[in-house]
Amino acid sequence: MISDLVNLRAWTAYGRFQIDRGFRPPEPARLHWGAPGADGPGTELLGDIAGRRLLDAGSGAGHYAAHLATRHGALVDAVDVSPTQHRRAVTRYGATVGVRYLLGDVVEHLRRCEPYDLVYSIHGLGFLDPRRSLPALRAGLRPEGRLVFSVLHTDLHRRPPSTDVRPRSLRVGLTGMEPREVHMWVLAPELWEDVLTAHGFAVDAVDLLPRPDGDPVVDQVVRARLRG
Repeated sequence: MISDLVNLRAWTAYGRFQIDRGFRPPEPARLHWGAPGADGPGTELLGDIAGRRLLDAGSGAGHYAAHLATRHGALVDAVDVSPTQHRRAVTRYGATVGVRYLLGDVVEHLRRCEPYDLVYSIHGLGFLDPRRSLPALRAGLRPEGRLVFSVLHTDLHRRPPSTDVRPRSLRVGLTGMEPREVHMWVLAPELWEDVLTAHGFAVDAVDLLPRPDGDPVVDQVVRARLRG
């Protein structure tokens, strides 16, 4: 739980910084699983989501949830633990039809919600211990429901992925913002497959997404489904 508190403090500070400087992310034309604007797969990884119940785990500023509701007809619950990130989302998109913005721990939400057809997360699940999040995800998905998420493969300090399930400490920030410590699970693809399989998922694909312009960070996007 120490990692949860560290990450909550960091994302609350990040949200406050963005509110104070009045930053609003541009309206997306599609989902970006890696760096915004980078090449690679987009919304098509979710398949046909019209009328489907989706959960955005770690929804941040809320722009992707709003995009999926307005452009693709999905019914989205967007959950974030940071009160400042939640405030950003509600302030901008609170009236969007088809989206509910919920403040709270996504793991606790998954333990009590009606099961979803699909859970997606863009760099949200990497901040949660998979041994805590995956049992909740299993409980919060309908039989054969799908899970699509992106995480880091190599981190901001050029370190390769871990081969055991433990967090690493990183310091992140934006220009003008004091760097903040976060704890992240940066796991090798085969390790993600192992932990997902152990928690009742079948892994369909793990793709690596290099970032443009010589950026040393590489992302992963994982597609899995709950075994019936």
